[in-house]
Amino acid sequence: MSFGYRVRHRLDTGLGRTGTIDTPHGTIETPAFIAVGTKATVKAVLPEAVRELGAQAVLANAYHLYLQPGTDIVDAAGGLSRFMNWPGPTFSDSGGFQVMSLGVGFKKVLAMEADRVSNDQVIAEGKQRMAHVDDDGVTFTSHLDGSKHRFTPEVSMRVQHELGADIMFAFDELTTLLNTRQYQEESLERTRLWAERCLRAHGQLTEQRTDKPYQALFGVLQGAQYEDLRRRAARDLATMSIDGQQFDGFGIGGALEKESLGRIVGWVCEELPEDKPRHLLGISEPEDLFAAIANGADTFDCVNPSRVARNAAIYTADGRYNVNTAANRRAFTALEEGCDCYTCTHYTRAYLHHLFKAREMLSSTLATIHNERFTVRLVDDIRHAMPGGDFDALRTEFLGRFHRGRHSGQSSVTGSQAHDSSPAGSPDR
Repeated sequence: MSFGYRVRHRLDTGLGRTGTIDTPHGTIETPAFIAVGTKATVKAVLPEAVRELGAQAVLANAYHLYLQPGTDIVDAAGGLSRFMNWPGPTFSDSGGFQVMSLGVGFKKVLAMEADRVSNDQVIAEGKQRMAHVDDDGVTFTSHLDGSKHRFTPEVSMRVQHELGADIMFAFDELTTLLNTRQYQEESLERTRLWAERCLRAHGQLTEQRTDKPYQALFGVLQGAQYEDLRRRAARDLATMSIDGQQFDGFGIGGALEKESLGRIVGWVCEELPEDKPRHLLGISEPEDLFAAIANGADTFDCVNPSRVARNAAIYTADGRYNVNTAANRRAFTALEEGCDCYTCTHYTRAYLHHLFKAREMLSSTLATIHNERFTVRLVDDIRHAMPGGDFDALRTEFLGRFHRGRHSGQSSVTGSQAHDSSPAGSPDR
């Protein structure tokens, strides 16, 4: 099966739509949440369990797999899907996220406050810069052993071709909202030139690897919170053609203000072609999913459901809570009443409370299964509601209940943004 995208249904208002993405490893019904398997695994969960909880595809990290085990090994194994025993479609990101996370030493921060924009040499307190950007590419210091590595658009394309993912992303520079407007403009032009180089390298590698299934390449849109930069990036990548090669879809990336997420997605989707898919990088919070889908995004990925699960945080329709608190010690009920996941149909809050207190590894497995299922099911419910005109009603009902639960004390986890809480020295996407 070759790559392709078809629109199935459009919302009566806004830019939202349902559709299908065809890949060599199967079809993705959109909108869809893509589970993150950074190092060719969704942490703590078997690939078979990821499939059982309803995930249609997984996303792996090119930077991490380049360092370990080496993408040549993944290539020799038959590509990412065979290597990790995942039968469905796969995505690979470019390594561009690590430009930010290693470069400035921050945890994963997709949404920031724009009023702090002031410094082009920003670095997190107590951190050392582990990625240095120039116009040709990025020099990384490995978080594993301190060795130096050079990523360029051409290297990123070679690495991702060796991974064999069905959908991959062009190499980009992810800035922060702490950067000045001038730096954002310079970075946007750098990313545009890198996109041209990615298209050229992608075309050459595709010709060299005719024995492999075609891999789709998505261009990545940056521009922070600036409407003119976002629209410019969208127009540039939408019309870009190098030696007859164009982007098969688009990734919406970059730092942005949470309250502006839907508006920014709308800006770029108004400029992008209707017949190509759009992937929003790095979100999974319910309010963000609704806002992004309403404004034209088709697929999403985020480490948050699995990462917070390993810290005992549980998503429910009534907000988020910590299962390792004293209130759950004798709670012989499911993590979420009515949930159809494996964990909720077999185990109780009291049991998971025990596992976390005893620091048993099974705690992470069972909590991750639930959180991933929660997020996948939410996007599935949104997709099913759209053709019948029920999107707005579902959004109002779901978010009202979710936020009431949070404010009433159901949630004991502070913060609502899908941040990665990993240290900057271990830069997961």
